Amino acid sequence: MANTYDAIVIGGGHNGLVAAAYLARAGARTVVLEARNKTGGAADTSSPWPDHPGFKVTTYSYVMSLMPPTIIRDLHLERHGYKVYPMGPYYQAFPDGRSIKLYADDAKKNHESVARFSKKDADTLPLWDEWLAGVAKVLGPLLLHVPPKLGSMALGDLLDTVRTAWKVRKLGVRGVGDVTKLFTMSITDLLNEWFESDAVKAALTINGVIGTWAGPDEPGTAYVMLHHSIGDVGDGHLGSWGFPEGGMGAVADACRRAAEEFGAEIRTNARVGRILTRGGRFVGVALESGEELRAPLGVSCIHPKIAFLRLLDRAELPPDFVRDIENWKTRSGVVKINCAISRLPSFTADPGSDLQDHHTGSVEMCLSPEYAERAFQDAREGRAAERPFNDGVIPTVFDRTLMPEGVHLFSMFTQWVPHTWSQEPHREELEAYADRMIDRYDELAPGFKASVIARQVIGPYDMEQELGLVGGNIFHGELSPDQLFHMRPAPGYADYRTPIRGLYHASSATHAGGGVCGIPAYNCFRVIQRDRRRGAIAAKLGRG
Repeated sequence: MANTYDAIVIGGGHNGLVAAAYLARAGARTVVLEARNKTGGAADTSSPWPDHPGFKVTTYSYVMSLMPPTIIRDLHLERHGYKVYPMGPYYQAFPDGRSIKLYADDAKKNHESVARFSKKDADTLPLWDEWLAGVAKVLGPLLLHVPPKLGSMALGDLLDTVRTAWKVRKLGVRGVGDVTKLFTMSITDLLNEWFESDAVKAALTINGVIGTWAGPDEPGTAYVMLHHSIGDVGDGHLGSWGFPEGGMGAVADACRRAAEEFGAEIRTNARVGRILTRGGRFVGVALESGEELRAPLGVSCIHPKIAFLRLLDRAELPPDFVRDIENWKTRSGVVKINCAISRLPSFTADPGSDLQDHHTGSVEMCLSPEYAERAFQDAREGRAAERPFNDGVIPTVFDRTLMPEGVHLFSMFTQWVPHTWSQEPHREELEAYADRMIDRYDELAPGFKASVIARQVIGPYDMEQELGLVGGNIFHGELSPDQLFHMRPAPGYADYRTPIRGLYHASSATHAGGGVCGIPAYNCFRVIQRDRRRGAIAAKLGRG
């Protein structure tokens, strides 16, 4: 029958597309159901300004890092248009006319740059990089391991746990202590143990607070820093970020083309209204249009609060699981500002609008850890930050497909506004907040404000309404210590299985989620394969 499939994937974001590609590659007749009129979710490229039809922006997410080479190879993504330009240095200009640049692969330049602020810190930086790389070498590959169901695990899960424990054991007593610090400390306290210069600490603070409802003084932000610094988990590089050609939407398009080449059907404008079950087992979905689709296997790649609290009857789920999902923290405070600018910014610290190294990486606004903490405290106290924090990039220095000649895209990932702003548009306040963000850059790069041709301001409300990111949280759930590994998204259900037999979960709210990486979908597919093998063996033994 036309509406009967082997597998139904709910949600056409990048994880949904990766899951569909793997399922179809394995021979399953697979359909992806996307509520919007386009796939990709937060991995999106759009043209937001009717008066400037040739101007394209990376609407929400804006850089690539964590997608493993395994996924890129398996799905032939490069053949489908996946191309990433490595980013240049971290850059921050300061009001006193100095600036700092940190490169991923040039220790000599880093030493020279940091020494302008602290000779001691310049000598310490290589030791920091070595320490962080050592921890990442162990924890990075764990992103590709399915978290065990502690207290009750099958043989395959037990073997994974033993392998994981062995890797951690190789860290030694001191190394395990270092890992513990990363999970429990604030990024402020951790950096204070290593460095003395606020400029240096500011550079390293940024990865600890991106997309997080927490300032740098909050315990657990040290791990968030590591999560964003792991980079290419397959090859072990630390912090290997890059700009995809065609914007983030091109990444999603490559995943979609891969899924379709393997035989998956992609349906847009197909919003799921209800997940159908029988006797505690997944049997299909009902669309809001009234159409029903049937399959013995389902994969939800949408926010857990939507999947489990809206599309399912809570009576079908264990009370503890329902309570865990109800309490799942998904606050935000992020505002994305996309600016079309007529020239590259000319900073007082590094004059000139001709292309220079500092334009090719992250062009930040974080003058010190205290600067970022104050921005967060403003939002926690109920008002938009007076001096916002920003992780900014100018992808058009490499990718000329986004803007016409002479025009650049400045993509600003800014924080914070009150997390309650996800409930109302707050349009006037957001525009005033964007004014302040642009003014901050104009102070360091005079003339920047005048160079802005057009801008797009996207707040938490927009992200929730347009993408289903509850609370506007880009990770489908905060990366706090109580929401990681075997706790993500609920104890006993971090292995991509759900209380409904045959229904799996592979959104960014699962282990390794956060960032455009496809790892939740990849891990989920491996679990599905394992369950299918077990089922086949049980059937042969007469226990199916």
